[in-house]
Amino acid sequence: MLFDSTLRRELARAFGATLVVIVTIVVTMFLIRVVGQAARGVASPQDVVLVLGYTSLVHLPTMLALSLFVAVVVALGRMYRDSEMSVWFASGVGLTRFVRPVLATAWPVLAVIALLLLFVTPWSHRNTLELRERYEQRSDLSRVTPGVFQSSSDGRRVFFIERDPVDATQARNVFILQRDPDGESVTSARAGRIDFEGPDRFLTLERGQRNQSDASSGETAIARFESYRVLVDERAARAARERPPRTMRTIDLLRDATPRHDGELAARFGLLAAAVNLVLLGVGLAASNPRRASNWNLLFALLAFVVYFNLVSLTQAWVGTGRVALPVALGALHGSVFALAIALVWWRDHAATLRLRGAQRRPVPT
Repeated sequence: MLFDSTLRRELARAFGATLVVIVTIVVTMFLIRVVGQAARGVASPQDVVLVLGYTSLVHLPTMLALSLFVAVVVALGRMYRDSEMSVWFASGVGLTRFVRPVLATAWPVLAVIALLLLFVTPWSHRNTLELRERYEQRSDLSRVTPGVFQSSSDGRRVFFIERDPVDATQARNVFILQRDPDGESVTSARAGRIDFEGPDRFLTLERGQRNQSDASSGETAIARFESYRVLVDERAARAARERPPRTMRTIDLLRDATPRHDGELAARFGLLAAAVNLVLLGVGLAASNPRRASNWNLLFALLAFVVYFNLVSLTQAWVGTGRVALPVALGALHGSVFALAIALVWWRDHAATLRLRGAQRRPVPT
């Protein structure tokens, strides 16, 4: 009882500290990326917090798996360095005895990872896609930030306006740069307004000029106008596109068995199996020699984590293209890692006995 409670308390402290550090670093990176997307016009500035939250939920299973893996390696590694493991081994407690309390501490985290992978992650992907599609379907003029140069949805036009603070449909000091295969044009006006004709929106400019250049001949034409109309939203309401597999529910992927859907299932079930295997693998990788000044077990553990998760991504690609069947891919990769983790724990537990037997078999020099 003392052994289990001591080990579980040590693992819980290491897991909490590791999770805080990893979440802080990853969320900061995602925040910088989402703010950059909002600045480029890819995402709405008003939806930065929502996109950040959905993105964090998508990557939370990986962060939890990594934190749990590092916690096992760090906690057991500290016990090796402080010679606590030697005391437990001398008391008759083998390394295999550590597996049960480690799994007892890890199973709530593994349950949360399963919940996130099977239910929350596709919901987050779906909401993120809806936010981006909703922002892309807005008119070009509504996407423009006053006082900032902004590209249109198709990338052919660049807008700069100052909106009227009283009437949102009115604009002043309008600048439009439009590029076409035949050339480009620069239009400027002192004022403008938005007109609606069916599903299309037009920007009507007043008191301005238009500079048109021909790409083939290089000629430039300048025209002044009192009123000029520019189409700013040429897309009607578009039909819903086919949803990518990552936004689909797990039950829908299981019902419609296609290579693309099986590839997504390989990623979801693969990440869950990887989280379980990493816990067992961490028990064997935590072993270190307390007599050595430097300890490389954590570095090797992180390298194993990177290689394992890259193999999960590779398996998803193979299953998605139909090269490997889903059961074969899951069994081959994760079954091999599970066997490797069990063999590593057994070898660490019996290393001293094996070395002693090897020494007894060597002939004594005369």
